[in-house]
Amino acid sequence: MQFSELMAALSKHPIRLQQDDDNLVIQGDDEGLDDALWESLALHKRELLELVERNGGDWLSPAFRITPDMLPLVSLTQEQIDRIIDSVPGGAGNVQDIYPLAPLQEGILYHHLAAEQGDPYVLHALFGVDRRARLDDFLQALQGVIDRHDILRTSVAWEGLDEPVQVVWHKAVLTLEELQLDPAQGAVEAQLQQRFDTRHHRLDMGRAPLLRLVCAEDRPNQRWVALLLFHHMALDHAALELVQHEMQAFLLGQGHALPEAVPYRNYVAQVRLGVSRQEHEAFFREMLGDVDEPTLPFGLQEVQGSGQVVEEAFMTLPASLSQAMRSQARQLGVSVASLVHLAWAQVLGRVSGRQDVVFGTVLLGRMQGGEGADRALGMFINTLPLRVDVEGQPVRAGVKATHARLTALLGHEHASLALAQRCSGVAAPTPLFSALLNYRHSGTATSTEAVSAWNGIQVLGGEERTNYPLMLSVDDMGEDFGLTVQAVEGVGAARVGAYMETALASLMEALRQTPGALLSGLSVVPHTELEQLLATFNATQAEYPLAQTIHGLFEAQVQRTPESLAVL
Repeated sequence: MQFSELMAALSKHPIRLQQDDDNLVIQGDDEGLDDALWESLALHKRELLELVERNGGDWLSPAFRITPDMLPLVSLTQEQIDRIIDSVPGGAGNVQDIYPLAPLQEGILYHHLAAEQGDPYVLHALFGVDRRARLDDFLQALQGVIDRHDILRTSVAWEGLDEPVQVVWHKAVLTLEELQLDPAQGAVEAQLQQRFDTRHHRLDMGRAPLLRLVCAEDRPNQRWVALLLFHHMALDHAALELVQHEMQAFLLGQGHALPEAVPYRNYVAQVRLGVSRQEHEAFFREMLGDVDEPTLPFGLQEVQGSGQVVEEAFMTLPASLSQAMRSQARQLGVSVASLVHLAWAQVLGRVSGRQDVVFGTVLLGRMQGGEGADRALGMFINTLPLRVDVEGQPVRAGVKATHARLTALLGHEHASLALAQRCSGVAAPTPLFSALLNYRHSGTATSTEAVSAWNGIQVLGGEERTNYPLMLSVDDMGEDFGLTVQAVEGVGAARVGAYMETALASLMEALRQTPGALLSGLSVVPHTELEQLLATFNATQAEYPLAQTIHGLFEAQVQRTPESLAVL
């Protein structure tokens, strides 16, 4: 059988040809192939592999159809599959895989759908570029990373389905949109950020990639400004650093040397086949079953994150405090993260009036994400509740108890937040908690290669948000620690950061001097604010006409200034 005859015969069978190193992989209805076709496939293997390579590693016959048995991670009818495929440009030939969402992705999709406008999980990064050609280099490098990783070629489908799914495209192209902005209307970067403000701007979750890149010329500053929007559905903080690392390789012409990409589907499969739902429920019912009141710092109850103005404050902890934290953690045999979680619980307890505190903690997910998870892109993190008693136990025992509970929680890091919250005694729609802690490891060194790769490209700013009204991110930088507080307007992000530093300092001092003292006796209020509360605000002594009554003084004031405001 000639090669042309083989291709004509294959076109009548619903099969897909793919390349796996030197092997030719056949998917679909291969049982319909007779002996003659099998012999011809073996005879023309080399030509077929060349054909597959020319088509980007995949070839579909015109009769190919994705069927339920080809999607082992999700339960879909043929009708549902066909409807999903119809929404993808290129149809079945451009669909690589379909599988469910990871736990945190489900929560992010919920907030996307619930938001009246905008989307709290559309994040952005702002760049200044010295010339237009470097923007094209930037786009080409980012497209190279997109081509490597399935999660960056993923869209989301949910309408008419029992559960939402993510759809991996074979090819998803990111374009660079060029806008014409008038510098007379204000700074170009400010105009870009205002036009694509995520409090009113959204990304189409049904189109891959879940990114958008726009730019405009900034003539007064002789540069170009670019805004990259990306959805948290596809990338977490650690993944962003991996994207930057891989883009750097492409910018240096070393993209071919990157290790093989790890599919995100591996993580999803592990989550689906890991700890059972019943085990998750048993754990969270034991931890949260008797919690019948939420922990709402400053009374903040709105957790939809829709349209709220968020203030951000950053501070680096004093070196002496950072050293004390690491030293105490080693002596007690606990993680530094456990000390941070206990201190944050103390702050939340004071500003919410709670002795039994519950807050969300961000779990990395990569630790149990399977082989290669440390270099995979995707949403690995998960947010789950942690309960901490900050009232009735000694300092040292409190640290040990927090460490034990945090360690136990890691065994359930793939559970869904919705499941965990249902296990508490707090009735929906009241949130179980409204504050979040994200403890993360962050690198600080910049290599010579990085300087060369990013020459002409400067980061001007960015934003990472959540739907929670109060969030603390703790960056473990190897030696020092950085605190970033995000709080809705009116709370005072810097003020909360000062509370956290004071709580950590009080905890370290107590562990060193009085480990048997009660946690409830430790201060979280900085000396300056304490002085203001106890002294400045109480300095009310004044000369007063003791012979006159209050209402008499009021009447006299009315006669002097009858049009003035009396009481506000």
